[in-house]
Amino acid sequence: MMRTELIEARAMVPFPRERVWQIIGSPELYPRFVHGISSCEQLSTEGRRSGAQYRIRMCLDEDNLIEQDIQALIYRKNEQIVWSSLQCPEYWLSVQLDSVRGKKTQVTIEMSTGEVGRKAGFGTSEADVRGWLQRAAQTVSDHLGGVPGGWSKVVPGSANRTLMRAGVASVWHPVRGARQLRAIGQWGSTVVGGYMAAAAAAPKDLGIRDERGEFTFGDIEERSTRLANGLADFGIGPRSRVGVLCRNHGGLLESLFACGLLGADVVLMNTGLSAAAVADVIDAHGVIALLADDEFEALAQFVPPEVIRISTWPGGVRRYDSIEDLIDGSPRTRFRPVDKPGRIVVLTSGTSGTPKGARRPTPKGPGAAAAILSRVPMMAGEKMMVAAPLFHTWGLAALQIAMALRASLTLQRKFEPEDTLYAIAEHDCTALIAAPIMLQRILDLPPEVRGRYDLSSLRAVGSAGAALPGWFVTEFMDEFGEILYNIYGSTEVSWASVADPMDLRAAPTTAGRCPMGTRIAILDDTGTPVPPGVDGHIFVGNDMLFDGYTDGARPPVRNDLMGTGDRGYLDADGRLFISGRSDEMIVSGGENVFPRPVEEILISLPQVQEVAVVGVPDDEWGQRLAAYMVLHKGAHLDADSVRSYVHSRLARFAVPRDVFFVRELPRNAIGKVVKRLLVDGTW
Repeated sequence: MMRTELIEARAMVPFPRERVWQIIGSPELYPRFVHGISSCEQLSTEGRRSGAQYRIRMCLDEDNLIEQDIQALIYRKNEQIVWSSLQCPEYWLSVQLDSVRGKKTQVTIEMSTGEVGRKAGFGTSEADVRGWLQRAAQTVSDHLGGVPGGWSKVVPGSANRTLMRAGVASVWHPVRGARQLRAIGQWGSTVVGGYMAAAAAAPKDLGIRDERGEFTFGDIEERSTRLANGLADFGIGPRSRVGVLCRNHGGLLESLFACGLLGADVVLMNTGLSAAAVADVIDAHGVIALLADDEFEALAQFVPPEVIRISTWPGGVRRYDSIEDLIDGSPRTRFRPVDKPGRIVVLTSGTSGTPKGARRPTPKGPGAAAAILSRVPMMAGEKMMVAAPLFHTWGLAALQIAMALRASLTLQRKFEPEDTLYAIAEHDCTALIAAPIMLQRILDLPPEVRGRYDLSSLRAVGSAGAALPGWFVTEFMDEFGEILYNIYGSTEVSWASVADPMDLRAAPTTAGRCPMGTRIAILDDTGTPVPPGVDGHIFVGNDMLFDGYTDGARPPVRNDLMGTGDRGYLDADGRLFISGRSDEMIVSGGENVFPRPVEEILISLPQVQEVAVVGVPDDEWGQRLAAYMVLHKGAHLDADSVRSYVHSRLARFAVPRDVFFVRELPRNAIGKVVKRLLVDGTW
């Protein structure tokens, strides 16, 4: 018979019992206030009452993740909750609230421990429980008292040590090492500097693999230099603006490199733009030359005839000179560094409006790559499969990381899930850089198809550009192992946080923690840090904040931190959670409502493949939610069942009144759902 012990601990919260119960009686809020509780998801449809079941995850240290399904045996409003483990019913925990003169609340914890607690995974001492409760009581007190606390911790670290650990700062042949340092000294941490340094250090190592073939770093340096000489003959030079409209292939990278040698700015254009939008971008940015794949000829139909046209990939009748023509017909005359390096302009995703040009900053040094490497364990010589579009911020970031690592890039012009698995297996790729929708398409492949390919070489899968559904995170890692890294950021702030596999196991919907050299603040509408556990505007500080939109506008900045346009909160352990875009929040019947929690609940339904929830006008309530759902083939679901399912887990005002079943959702080239098309009815 198992031995049971009882631990009791008390703490005082200087607020009335009814206010403390707002948190104690809402288990889904526990991660925001209680250290070690990373996730608490409702499993049943009982609502908040006796019999309600939850799945709770606790991560009390880096190596100990506890997952238990628990049930509320007692749920007395403003008084007490008693929880019992469904896996180990002998284990229970009671939280009792007692009013002290009507102004304070004594919180009493009683829990079974000993062998019973250890069987359930909760082997804690009395001192641990008391410290745990005191810390939680202080966080709740700060929350109720409005004490500012919405700041992430500063992550210490050394860029040099991180790069050493990644093998970047390894010792090279004396002559090559000197050339490598000279290249970085001359060209800085730019695309040119990165590839000049790689060519100096390892000229015969593979740099790029695409449908054309394989090219070493030495090949890339020579081809790009010849291309730059050819572009110079067209009058392209310092401060010229060059548009690049390419899929993922080496020609895009060589175009970036060549323009960098000339000191020209590059406008990376989204392949999903309309012909009118392409013309608008060229006009707005003063583009004098367009380097584009032939397949996008129709998108260039409104481009003024005076804009120089150069083909970057064949695909029909040749109408213009190609980059291959320029490379073959131009000398290898070397360039001296320009006084001011050219800039790369990335277009915003345009999911909530017209895409805008954002000027990417020139990295100030190796710290930019080191920040990501402090959370994602990639190494020098990495074999990277980059599926994310290179014109997108995440694809471009992967390119910049690859330069620091002297990594080889495997590129495919068009993403196909099985082709991606084939390439990873064929070339022993060690890292995959992708957008969430790409990973979802890979997971959607039949098991027998996935099983054809040996993916054992894969050590890291980096995802960015959109939110990862919680169910998907768990299923992906169950299938492929603990190799998933979720990067949260934006065109404007680059990166903000990284969720590693441990974070994602503990809290599948988290955006993770700050990498080295990054700070996050959660601010209210006045720019003041919010109390612990409160939702607010996300502001980020790092060395790669962008230099502003090309139209002169800038996002809000507070104390050297830049707003991302998203809202979210930090949990008790410093993990970031995204509630949704600030412009997606609606006010329904006086209540603030975000679509994302509703989407997370609906996507957990086994019948649902994809879902998007948006706010629409409502004559009675001001605004209401509308859900657009894509069901799995052969699945059936009705609107009343959808509304009932949401109502059992969220408040009434979060229930979507409109439910539409559609064949697909509108997406941009990176795979983000373009919600404005759902809202304005143009889709």
